[in-house]
Amino acid sequence: MKQYYVYILASKRNGTLYIGVTNNLIKRVNEHKNDLVGGFTQKYKVHKLVYYETYRDIYDAITREKRMKKWKRLWKIELIEKANPTWNDLYYDMIE
Repeated sequence: MKQYYVYILASKRNGTLYIGVTNNLIKRVNEHKNDLVGGFTQKYKVHKLVYYETYRDIYDAITREKRMKKWKRLWKIELIEKANPTWNDLYYDMIE
């Protein structure tokens, strides 16, 4: 069964945030980390995976991504800190 992910990257704790959606989280975060994706994450050095959610339906994932992008910054930070209070880079846990 296919899975989809809504994810948040950060430049550092309480730093610049980026929200995205993908069907291959490890590959996509690796692309961001190695600046293979031009644009926002490359320009602002947003490479740290600090939060993600899993979905079975792409439309649910896209809807969630769009809603989260409209959130106040404080709400995004609270979401991250509830699940990942130390702002660890979750990417390295996934690839081990």
